[in-house]
Amino acid sequence: MSEHRIELKDGRTLAVSDTGDPGSDRVVVLCHPAPGSRVLDPDPAATAAAGVRLVSLDRPGYGESSPVPAGTVPTIPALADDVVAALDHLGAGSVGVAGWSAGGRVALALAARHPDRVRAVAVLATPAPHEAVPWIPDEHVATLEGLRPDPRSATSRLAEVLAGLAQMPPEAVVGQVSGGPDDEAALAAAPDRRARLVAMMAAAHTQGAAGTAADIVSYTLVAWGFDLGAVAAPTTLFYGANDQVAGPAHGEWYAAQVPGSALRVVPGAGHLVGLSAWGEALAALE
Repeated sequence: MSEHRIELKDGRTLAVSDTGDPGSDRVVVLCHPAPGSRVLDPDPAATAAAGVRLVSLDRPGYGESSPVPAGTVPTIPALADDVVAALDHLGAGSVGVAGWSAGGRVALALAARHPDRVRAVAVLATPAPHEAVPWIPDEHVATLEGLRPDPRSATSRLAEVLAGLAQMPPEAVVGQVSGGPDDEAALAAAPDRRARLVAMMAAAHTQGAAGTAADIVSYTLVAWGFDLGAVAAPTTLFYGANDQVAGPAHGEWYAAQVPGSALRVVPGAGHLVGLSAWGEALAALE
């Protein structure tokens, strides 16, 4: 594993993990879920078998990446541009990009904004906009609506609301990216999966809830800021048939928005399809 700390033009630090085969010309970028961090290889055996170089970075406020500056509105395009900064630093050209849950939006924005840098996209269990396919609980919608009038203060205010989540033991926070009997079965079938998620969550909350808050603001309170119709790279959408967070209806929405995309509904899978279908996702990124 190689770790990098990149100083960006705006003074922020970007934490990047570079694992897998360092000599491989097949670079795959993984955009983590929310909460999440660069400390995740969804399936190390599948990554090794595919012979890829896996690059993952902490989005702002997660792990060791600087939070968005106070008063700044986080946006999905800005998150995608951070990925380009990481690729430039590493000397990587065209890459495959995978995004699990919240990370899927960043992956798609990267492909839409920087088509010369993306050869293929894999989206794993990414929710559609709540307005298109409702999925956010009513009480959370009410909280977000209270923040909407002042997006510049929304991230810091939401981080305060979520402070208790960030203080929970990492083992307890795993439920933020899983849920339901199919996900429990997936964790029981491969105990090392839970350990990888716990490690990801421990790193995710190093700075409290700053990262989670910024992610939520970027996809609920402000316009997404990129055109899904501009994604030209081959795109495969993976959704668990029994996902209780973002089921197949979300995949159908993206399939209707992203030209030529292919939807794969994985039987017996929940939101942890991001782990269980990692080998299939890597194959789709060849």
